Amino acid sequence: MIARTEEYRPWLVQKYGGTSVGKLLDTITESIIPQYRQDYNVAVVCSARSSASKSAGTTNLLLRALACAVSEEARGADFDEVVDVIQSEHLLVAESLPSDGALQSASKLIQQLRQNIVEECEALRKFLRATRVIGEASDRTQDRVLGVGEKLSCLVVAAALSLRGVEAEMVNLENIVQVADKRSTREQQAAYKQNPILFLQGLRDAVRDAILQCSASGKVPVVTGFFGSMPHSLLHTVGRGYSDLCAALCAVSLDAEELQIWKEVAGIFTADPTKVSTARVLPMITLEEAVELTYYGSEVIHPLTMSLLNKEDINLRLKNVKDPAGAGTVVYSTTPGSSPVQTPSSTEMEISRSLFMTSNGYYGKDQAKRVPTAITTKDSITLVNITSNGKLPPQAFLGQVIGILGQHQLSVDLASSSRQSLSLAVSAYGLVNVSDAIDQALPDLEEFGTATIVPKMSIISVVGHKMRNMVGIAAEIFSALASARINIRLISQGASEINISFVVRTQDALLAMEVIHSQVMQIPGHVEREISLITGPWLY
Repeated sequence: MIARTEEYRPWLVQKYGGTSVGKLLDTITESIIPQYRQDYNVAVVCSARSSASKSAGTTNLLLRALACAVSEEARGADFDEVVDVIQSEHLLVAESLPSDGALQSASKLIQQLRQNIVEECEALRKFLRATRVIGEASDRTQDRVLGVGEKLSCLVVAAALSLRGVEAEMVNLENIVQVADKRSTREQQAAYKQNPILFLQGLRDAVRDAILQCSASGKVPVVTGFFGSMPHSLLHTVGRGYSDLCAALCAVSLDAEELQIWKEVAGIFTADPTKVSTARVLPMITLEEAVELTYYGSEVIHPLTMSLLNKEDINLRLKNVKDPAGAGTVVYSTTPGSSPVQTPSSTEMEISRSLFMTSNGYYGKDQAKRVPTAITTKDSITLVNITSNGKLPPQAFLGQVIGILGQHQLSVDLASSSRQSLSLAVSAYGLVNVSDAIDQALPDLEEFGTATIVPKMSIISVVGHKMRNMVGIAAEIFSALASARINIRLISQGASEINISFVVRTQDALLAMEVIHSQVMQIPGHVEREISLITGPWLY
């Protein structure tokens, strides 16, 4: 725990995504970070750059280079071409940085940045050549390659800050697991599998020491969003949301007042604004609601990030790089923090949080919701209906079917069962095509009964904290769908207090979202808004 004194300035951790660093570097380094440094010690966490889109971003290019290095069909020089692209893109950014400012050392800083970029890319090139000789890439090899993207991004951000008079330095966490945890890889894998949060908390001292060593010299720590090498590789263990998790780890390590994740959107919406045009930004949402929305299709925050912050009672705020003055969306934990000591400041914060939640529709001791908070959809779902042939007892039937689906990289998102039949909403994970995977699994499934497959389905999830305690919510949802003549193929309620999920045809999903958004969540559509503007006392 970091000691608090009268001179103590609280820590604030800011995480910037790849497209933000790629497109809005000037805004970040010239405006946002310097402004927050007036009141906070700021630690900055960066993802690998994506100047155009994620698909053409640095991380995907690095994965492509690694694939070329281990491919038997690819020519030996293919990965060199990809590394050349990565290097040239970052050198172009270095050339675009302001070099005619008040600092006399501007040209020296840019020259040093160029040199660092070339050195990182040459080291990557040598590593890929060695990997090609071996002919395969281990988990640690993948971690070593992917970490280059975050290092290059941090070098650029640190240089851009320094050129604007804010001294900054990269803090590289690519080997932090080995620094903090001296156990063997097998022991680390077992520990992570048993309790991921406890494993991550074990890294906090090493992370804090690395950041404080940088800040002690008066520099802004610019932290690599990649940390490792994690058991089974960071990409396999955590997924593409690892930079958010790294930011949460930094916030926990520094006992930060808040974690801010900066994106190019205004915050979390009541629905996907690209699908529901009347969707609104939510001033706040609970951590539990955010986790449900993430799982069922919304790109919010990685669940492990939520859990790690929840353990330490640190708030998360999503902010818009394009609108820094906007309030964004605050993600609050509804469970007490882990600290056993209640200080006046913590009590005051708890009261403030309770008042804020009440003003946003969360009421009572359990902070229940009178109406749903948000709605989301998960597409590319296939409905699998299986009627047992009696070969297996009912208690083994469900386990065997789910096990077969798992062997073909299919996950069960929703399930409804009786003693003799199952209805499963299934999706594929990884790069697997759901239709192909089900075709391969079908012969195995038919050993246990008759199976029917219904493709082109979507899961609609209506989320609201402790919503299950509100009598009549489910009836309102299904009545609204019935009025729109939308047929429901599967319903799941009861497994979660905050989520009612159901399956409809994909062609009905958009209409289902709009109907629930306007009639159940009570957010008027365009027609209702026009009527409310036209109707008034002047008509009487």
